[in-house]
Amino acid sequence: MKKNLVLITLFIFPIVAYLFFASGVNSFSKLPIITTSVSELGDWKSSSNKKIKLKGNISIIGFAGKDVYGKRGNYFNLSQKIYNRYREFKDFQVVIIAPIGTEKQVDAVIPMLKQVSDVSKWHFVFATPLEIESLHESLKLQNKLESSLGNSNVYIIDKELNLRGRKGVVNKKDSEYREGYNTKMVSELHNEMTDDVRIILAEYRLALKKNNADRKKYGL
Repeated sequence: MKKNLVLITLFIFPIVAYLFFASGVNSFSKLPIITTSVSELGDWKSSSNKKIKLKGNISIIGFAGKDVYGKRGNYFNLSQKIYNRYREFKDFQVVIIAPIGTEKQVDAVIPMLKQVSDVSKWHFVFATPLEIESLHESLKLQNKLESSLGNSNVYIIDKELNLRGRKGVVNKKDSEYREGYNTKMVSELHNEMTDDVRIILAEYRLALKKNNADRKKYGL
């Protein structure tokens, strides 16, 4: 008995402790709304030659700034930890806003992303500095754009154009606030963002099931 207790202490407890602290589980059953009425994208050119819209999609958006190529490592992190995990979900997309004039940099980055993923739901969208600043302001973020018109963060936008994140009381003593996720930080993407995207996708999936059940119930 004593031997078993020692084995549990030495091997099982550290594993359980690791999983607890590394899980990044968010305490919200529904991902809180941080900002409502985020601006829709304009009629902007995209790398996929498609008209990209946020409305009706669950979007991960980011602001590349003028050095798109320099952020290629960030996008690799995002692709590996978030995009590849959830890209099969209907209406899920990644949208990276980049200044007009960075098209050649994007053309160099896309083949790199294709080496690790199907990029059919990954879009770079090009806009003027004024348009980029206006979109960013509509998010009402604490984190500001750099002078290059970009930063390392990405944000979750739901189908109704709401910015989602973490906001509210976690337990009796502490509160939590998160509006974006740093693509430089693999641990942040792997823990907090993975969990948050999973929660919002579950929200819509449950809503769809309920709607289908109601339609069947009333013969619609």
